[in-house]
Amino acid sequence: MSAGLIVGISGLELTTIEREMLVHPAVAGVILFSRNYRSPGQLTELCDALRALKDPRLLITVDQEGGRVQRLRDGFTALPPLAKIGRWYCTHPDRARDLAYRHGRIMAAEVLGHGIDLSLAPVLDLARGSEVIGDRAFSDSPEAVVELAGHYIAGMRDAGMKNCAKHFPGHGSVIADSHLEIVTDTRPMSDIEQDLVPYRALSGQIDAIMPAHVIYPVIDSRPAGFSAAWIDMLREQIGFAGVIISDDLDMAGAGGAGDVHARWQAASRAGCDLALVCRPESALELIGQLRADELQAPDIMQVVARLYGRAAFTLAEQQQVPEFRAWKKSLEQLAGESID
Repeated sequence: MSAGLIVGISGLELTTIEREMLVHPAVAGVILFSRNYRSPGQLTELCDALRALKDPRLLITVDQEGGRVQRLRDGFTALPPLAKIGRWYCTHPDRARDLAYRHGRIMAAEVLGHGIDLSLAPVLDLARGSEVIGDRAFSDSPEAVVELAGHYIAGMRDAGMKNCAKHFPGHGSVIADSHLEIVTDTRPMSDIEQDLVPYRALSGQIDAIMPAHVIYPVIDSRPAGFSAAWIDMLREQIGFAGVIISDDLDMAGAGGAGDVHARWQAASRAGCDLALVCRPESALELIGQLRADELQAPDIMQVVARLYGRAAFTLAEQQQVPEFRAWKKSLEQLAGESID
């Protein structure tokens, strides 16, 4: 099956060309960025317009991790980077578990409350020196990541949101940034096994997984997201039965596969269900190159439907609850504290 596309759009409203792109049968969803956000009201209107374009409807996604990677800011809770929760875990593990749950719950409630289905979270990478991961990771300890990510996922789920764990099998031990260059992790499998611990432990709770645009020569010469060997390991050895979403095909780490069409083909052949193309220009280029036999089959929308968000309560209802407001305040306080 060819990977369905999750594509980026250019601004605060849909252009005519983007509307035509989004109703194309290869397109299954949209990813939003800061460029698509001005205010809560504008975001809700944009999401309403996206939902109305086709039936079954598009999946609407965003990266709302907190810290450096929080696309929606004004009008949303300032979320701390996950590393701050990991610091608490070292001395007060119960407090850290509670904070992880609050983080997932508040983030998901606010995102769902404006019409977005899914935040591509949580990060399961180990904090072991990567510049691009850094404080996006909970901890350098696999066991701590399992504990905290499990509570974070529970918070998301209680709000009505599915989850997307990233970046399989682990991006935390390579310094280079796969957004900017082709990245290789030369560690032996015995070391990489540490990165796999959270995926093995949480596989039954994870709804979607995003492979890294990192080459691990111990298994394959291709990045994990283009590697049938890595995805077979995820399916067969780890037993993951959820959705696999490629990282952004525009990233330099994906460049070894060729142009955007070749990258999409590589992700599809490897076993990705969905593929991110974050630049609208690249998405339009790819759609223009698709052959008739590469157009998306209707069953991809069944895959997408597994990731739709279904808010447990309206955001207005939740904001009336004192505990919810206290959770928001505690997260904002943590976000304002120094990580040192």
